[in-house]
Amino acid sequence: MSKKARNRLIAAAVLLILIALTTWGFLMKTVYYSVRSDKLGKGAKIVFISDLHNCFFGGTDQSGIIKAVNEEAPDLVIFGGDVLDAWGGTKYALKLMSELSLTYPCCYTPGNHEEMRDDKEEFYDKVGEICPIVLGGYEQFTVKDQDIRVYGALDSIAWGKHDTQLNECFKTLDDDYYNILVAHQPEQIDSYLGKDIKAENSFDLILSGHAHGGQWRIPKLLDQGLYAPDQGIFPKYTTGMYEYDDTVHIISRGLAKPLRMIFIPRIFNRPELSVINIGK
Repeated sequence: MSKKARNRLIAAAVLLILIALTTWGFLMKTVYYSVRSDKLGKGAKIVFISDLHNCFFGGTDQSGIIKAVNEEAPDLVIFGGDVLDAWGGTKYALKLMSELSLTYPCCYTPGNHEEMRDDKEEFYDKVGEICPIVLGGYEQFTVKDQDIRVYGALDSIAWGKHDTQLNECFKTLDDDYYNILVAHQPEQIDSYLGKDIKAENSFDLILSGHAHGGQWRIPKLLDQGLYAPDQGIFPKYTTGMYEYDDTVHIISRGLAKPLRMIFIPRIFNRPELSVINIGK
């Protein structure tokens, strides 16, 4: 084989590898979490959709996500923050929320990107016609004759009616229920655990996103990724499940596609649909 032919073969192989890695990186992955709780003896399954950033999967009808959710047949679907970007359209996010709400109980807590939009109130009005928006309080659901309360806070400092949204959640926290807090920014976990206010009770489950899995991930070397908003380089909280006494904290890598952060695109970091199975 001539040197020129060998170089062309190497270049073609490298190109094929890059194409394969790029295509693989765009494929959504369903990630499963198992949580134990004596409060839900009959079990419950929750799908957590975070950091969609108005992306679509399986076509603009969101058929890819809808099919994946239907295969799981959850008891509850929770939409976390950043279903949109701070700019641009809302169509694909609203399409997904509308379609899933026809089949499953749903609720939604916004993130920082929604709050940066000039049309956020218009968007919230549209979402409010689809499912409850949970901020500074809770929405109660009954699953298999078991009561679940979903609380919501943008972060630990966002203001509610009389206090921070987070503190307003703590004021109505009742340990007789299974309590879920949806709070977008995972690095504020100490506040979510109530350490700042020395809370008497804690949430059973905390759901966060925001960090996009650390953007660049290298197995065994960069398990939490290279960079995350509000955490910077070599972040600590970007993905996975953490346990703090009676509280479980799950951080979703989110469904933003690789090029959503063009300066640090996702590498070895597939978009995540989170499925949480809760049982004894």
